[in-house]
Amino acid sequence: MNEEMMTAQERLGDVVLESVKPQNAHSMMNEGIFENSQMHDAHAQLPSSPVYYVHTLGCQMNAHDSERIAGVLEDEGYIKATQEQIDAHDVDLIVLNTCAVRENATSRMYGTLGQYAQLKRERPHMQIAVGGCMAQKDRKRITEKAPWVDAVFGTKNIGSLTTLLKEAQKTQHSQVEVATELSQFPSELPTVRSSQVSAWVSISVGCNNTCTFCIVPAVRGKERDRRPGDVLAEIESCVSRGIKEVTLLGQNVNSYGYSTGDRYAFSKLLRACGQIEGLERVRFTSPHPAAFTDDVIDAMAQTPNVMPQLHMPLQSGSDKILRAMRRSYRIEKFMAILDNVRAAMPHAQITTDIIVGFPGETEEDFQATMDAVRRARFTSAFIFEYSPRPGTPAATMEQVPSEVAHDRFERLHALQEEISTQIMAEQRGKNVEIMITEAKGFKDNKTQRVSGRDQGGNLVHVSVPQGYEKPRVGDFVTCTVTDTAAHYLICDPRPEQGDVYDVRH
Repeated sequence: MNEEMMTAQERLGDVVLESVKPQNAHSMMNEGIFENSQMHDAHAQLPSSPVYYVHTLGCQMNAHDSERIAGVLEDEGYIKATQEQIDAHDVDLIVLNTCAVRENATSRMYGTLGQYAQLKRERPHMQIAVGGCMAQKDRKRITEKAPWVDAVFGTKNIGSLTTLLKEAQKTQHSQVEVATELSQFPSELPTVRSSQVSAWVSISVGCNNTCTFCIVPAVRGKERDRRPGDVLAEIESCVSRGIKEVTLLGQNVNSYGYSTGDRYAFSKLLRACGQIEGLERVRFTSPHPAAFTDDVIDAMAQTPNVMPQLHMPLQSGSDKILRAMRRSYRIEKFMAILDNVRAAMPHAQITTDIIVGFPGETEEDFQATMDAVRRARFTSAFIFEYSPRPGTPAATMEQVPSEVAHDRFERLHALQEEISTQIMAEQRGKNVEIMITEAKGFKDNKTQRVSGRDQGGNLVHVSVPQGYEKPRVGDFVTCTVTDTAAHYLICDPRPEQGDVYDVRH
């Protein structure tokens, strides 16, 4: 799952302070906006119950980390900002949780910090903290480029945030703490869940792979697995509080247990989830094709609450490029996995990630990717133009011209949109079960629809027939698909004409 797949309530910190005129960090320094007395006002004291806002950039792993950040803050007496307070910029602390995977995420971080600088000038008592993967990667560079930042904390230092903020207020200097070794699983920290009914549960942190394009091992560290008992205890705790769906998180979830020599640990974990009473749905992301084995497919197919959904990164359809990426599988192995998944679960929804314009990619290599997409028939794909990340091997390779990479992106995107539209259209007339995650959809005032996800993870917008019960968040609705688009389904059922509409609490 990527951030583009999330509905509004599934995101954390998805509101940008749009009314602040964007400025970059460099221009702020040149204009002399911040003198030391303005950066850290010794006389500006935080209230006894300061209000915080967490703005999250990046993937669901970052969003889950933001839940831990919120938990740590609220454990120290902070109060989460309301939407009205965010819109009015009436907050005492802004935490920017950053991503380092793509260059645009880096640009977004520094652009956003430029916006926050103007806010801090207007509200000297406000504190600003930067965490996440860019904090781990850039460390002191952030405070050099954006001296109005009070605290920088790494991916392994979430628990230190409030201490850093207090020290920054006391010393009137930016504080930086970025550990290279994990001393405490983030899952041991307090948590404020972003959803009433869905929860992310980390089963591991870090990554042992050495993909030449990826910065993740450098910012997240080596893979460390949580004990199965701890994972299951967290899930049971979630269910006891009303959670009905969990998504197991890891950089490579299906290598879970390899460090202890148990190559069946992940499939065992899936089956154990099936024994938890009240847990309706289980998903996971993301598996690595090299470690995807038949026992995982069997566990998915044989465990009723494990959903028929698979997000598995392809990255390229060319074996030559896969070797250059240092991806330890080849295209035929990948396709065999898809065949086995569909044989066991014919209605499985399969999505992927693909990079175009990787160094050395020729038109022939790109056509191999196009052919792979035609064969695979993914429900959707997250397609990225290759973005060189400093410190990775691929950044030193001969680069594909940006205009060539963009042209390939456009062609592959058009192909995938066509396939996605076809696959979604096949759902028309079928009955699907949706777990409602939003009581108010994007155009709800006009359509009176509610929104959720079906078992395959597809976004579904549902209208309530006149005179029928309106479902609440967490309810399950079985209804007939009446229309489709490339990335969502629509259910406008008419029971009087034979369509199905049934609500289960």
